[in-house]
Amino acid sequence: MDKRLESLKKDFLVALAKLKDRTQLDQLYQNYFGRKGVLTQALRQVKELAAEERPRVGKLANEIKGELEHVVREARVRLGGELETDRVAFDTTLPGTEVPLGHLHPITTIQYQIEDIAREMGFMILDGPEVESEYYNFTALNIPPDHPARDMQDTFWLTNGHLLRTHTSPVQVRALQKYGAPFRGIVPGRVFRYEATDASHDHTFYQLEGLMVDENISIANLIAMMKALLQGVFQTTVEVRLRPGYFPFVEPGFELDIKCLICNGDGCSVCKRTGWLELMPCGLVHPAVLRASNVDPDRFSGFAFGLGLTRLVMMKYGIHDIRLLLGGDIRFLEQF
Repeated sequence: MDKRLESLKKDFLVALAKLKDRTQLDQLYQNYFGRKGVLTQALRQVKELAAEERPRVGKLANEIKGELEHVVREARVRLGGELETDRVAFDTTLPGTEVPLGHLHPITTIQYQIEDIAREMGFMILDGPEVESEYYNFTALNIPPDHPARDMQDTFWLTNGHLLRTHTSPVQVRALQKYGAPFRGIVPGRVFRYEATDASHDHTFYQLEGLMVDENISIANLIAMMKALLQGVFQTTVEVRLRPGYFPFVEPGFELDIKCLICNGDGCSVCKRTGWLELMPCGLVHPAVLRASNVDPDRFSGFAFGLGLTRLVMMKYGIHDIRLLLGGDIRFLEQF
């Protein structure tokens, strides 16, 4: 057996030295190390030797096998590639392992659509701090400390006197102070309210502020902007209505409602059985806000609106409960 193993080793090394390509290496490897290879058969015969011979011959056989595998690896590097028998066997007809891919959240999808529509109309896309000062969140928007309108917004106050912004409107003043007039811009972002949650209210939601300041801006400009924006999002004409509304930072002020697309105006829990859903407060920018923004109200006027972005998403996709959007349920989000 010793001589046979040494002879196999010698023959293998001689054959290996003559190889010129990967195909020949694969074939030589199969002839010796394959299931029916000569070296494999010889190793199986070790167990048939006498008990006193097995340890010595077995050790020699393992040494020869290890040495030949080493020179095969070197030959593989020299010839390039890997041996077919070194690959993990698998059935190529079996389906592969699916790698789940992420996608945009529905709120982000609608936000990007609105941004594209706004850019086409010459609007800038801006952002602002979520931790805001009392001045920008209230005072600069014509809501002084003793104004009863502060009671309309339940606020998360921080220990340093700042707060989590209750709307995206503070960016109105920040943007006008930075860019001046004329100005066109929208501000998508997250806002916070300290209030109870239900099918149409949540403590954290998304708004989209819009502002246009120029000479001779009127309510007609506001209505035209709203119709173009909603038609672009829903890809159809949407029934809306304007009704008077009070907001300290606009005068006159309006509530723009959209006919509920969940129930088609018949009444449901989302629209509180009215058939209409409050979508955005809007109006002409109050002169006090323009003055706080260093803009001359005698020369410039403008309109502003605060679009309920989260509610718009609910209308777009027929979602009956606002809490589903930020609840973190992957099963729900995978539908979009």
